[in-house]
Amino acid sequence: MSELAALAQQLRVDAVRCAEVAGSGHPTSSLSAADLVAVLAARHLRYDINNRANPQNDHLIFSKGHASPLLYALGKAAGLITDDELVTYRALGSRLEGHPTPRAPMVDVATGSLGLGLPTGVGLALCGQRLDRLPYRVWVLCGDGELAEGSVWEAVEHASYEGLNHLVAIIDVNRLGQRGPTRFGWDIGAYARRFEAHGWRVLRIDGHHLDQIDAAYREALTSTRPTAVLARTVKGAGIAEVADQEGHHGKPVGNGRRAIAELGGVRHHRVNVSKPPYLAPPHRFGERGRYQPPVYELGDTESTRDAFGAAFAALARARPDVVGLDAEVSDSTRMERFAAEHPDRFFQFYIAEQQMVAAAIGIQARGWNPFVATFAAFLARAYDVIRMAAVSRANLCLVGSHAGVAIGADGPSQMGLEDIAVMRAVYSSTVIHPCDANQTGMLMEQLADRAGIRYLRTCRGETPVIYPPGEVFEVGGSRVLRSSSADAVTLVAAGVTVHEALAAADDLARHGVATRVIDLYSIKPVDAVTLHQAAGDTGFLVTVEDHRPEGGLGDAVCQAFSGAVAPRITRLGVDTMPGSATPAEQLVAAGIDHSSIAAAVLSQLAAR
Repeated sequence: MSELAALAQQLRVDAVRCAEVAGSGHPTSSLSAADLVAVLAARHLRYDINNRANPQNDHLIFSKGHASPLLYALGKAAGLITDDELVTYRALGSRLEGHPTPRAPMVDVATGSLGLGLPTGVGLALCGQRLDRLPYRVWVLCGDGELAEGSVWEAVEHASYEGLNHLVAIIDVNRLGQRGPTRFGWDIGAYARRFEAHGWRVLRIDGHHLDQIDAAYREALTSTRPTAVLARTVKGAGIAEVADQEGHHGKPVGNGRRAIAELGGVRHHRVNVSKPPYLAPPHRFGERGRYQPPVYELGDTESTRDAFGAAFAALARARPDVVGLDAEVSDSTRMERFAAEHPDRFFQFYIAEQQMVAAAIGIQARGWNPFVATFAAFLARAYDVIRMAAVSRANLCLVGSHAGVAIGADGPSQMGLEDIAVMRAVYSSTVIHPCDANQTGMLMEQLADRAGIRYLRTCRGETPVIYPPGEVFEVGGSRVLRSSSADAVTLVAAGVTVHEALAAADDLARHGVATRVIDLYSIKPVDAVTLHQAAGDTGFLVTVEDHRPEGGLGDAVCQAFSGAVAPRITRLGVDTMPGSATPAEQLVAAGIDHSSIAAAVLSQLAAR
């Protein structure tokens, strides 16, 4: 064990050096887990350091992402990071960021927002069990403080339900959080009872006793259930000045030179991380077929959520990499069609939206293409996970159904009214809001092929089919549905309000007002060229959306004129708190039905 002890001390030294050079970081949180990581790397982790893409590699997730100095110290010991790079920690342009992202070696998903590492690990373990069909292991290093997060217990429950025996949670119980003691301190039993109640195998150890750590990991690998290794540790272990002392979280240790000397000085030993054993080639994707979207005839009525369900099932027939994730609403989102046809690629998470989206992050890290569907309103529960998906540079598609007041009598708790604003703000996002069934089907393949976070907003109620089968739609495009050289106003709409805008144009024609109508189905990226043309031709734009006025379609249109001479723009949206009513009554009450749109235009034209 002397080599392991030396490795652990080297990890501690390099963690201290990281924070010392940067002038910030979390060395004390790294010191407590150094023994846990040293034994894991030297004895149990299977990772081909020369091939990050090896599908048989184990996954190591630092859910306590603030302990990144320890992760980077491990990278140096494994030969993935040079000593010169190590001291670029937290510097501009360095891949060794304050909290890990996939830019760094051995990092599959970004962490740092606590409580998300274990749910993401569940996704990776599910992928190994049901999709890749490979026995790679998923090791998740958690802090004791983050066990207060509800997302952790969504993961604990689901891992047990699925029998994820290749998932090991290593809990660094160091007693201290950011501002003081954690809820249970060193009461290992309190944590053990909670994991055991969910059906996990629980191993209690001294987190600084190398033999106990090694034995616990060996035992975990024989388990038929997910395993929690509860390790009692000391925050700041190895440095007397900071060990088990409050007030040192998120700071260099003080006198770095003295601390390094106390730990035995700088070392440059290598740890030989084992390669994965030879296994049969993994189950991967077959050949792609030709996507054939469902066809609807002009004049038919169909909801865009129904069109999504049919199109997603068709997409999966052509694309063996497509995976569907649900949170107990597949009968409403219409993902049930996919589930019936492709049960091997369908994952049910019940009412746990954070776990569902986090699992999608893990699944896409293995190269699969996940589509996550729930009510648009309920995606708000998982916003932090979505935000972290973007930090991970993840590629996944979110589908929000039952958007807007047009859902009718269910009331405001079920209405997605802020979702466009939220999704537009996400880095790398695409936001699409189709208005008819053929348009929905034609956009599905593009969404499957795009990188980043893609958001498809669908509606509950049936709407007329206004586009012929086979018409092509591009992300970033729009459609001009009505236009003439005499147009005095342009109505810009998406989703259900496209149909209201068309009816409003008929109303306005009866008042002698020629009206242009644009279906702005791509809200991000937005078709600025068409908007600028309409602004030049009519000088007056009215945006209409079944969404809050803030951050939605109207703001996307305004942003398209940033830095340019902007036309007169009036924004109509839902600025009241809806109650229960029929869909038609809801549109009237919100002022976004065709009569309200026409009245607003006439009022504005009269004032002008």
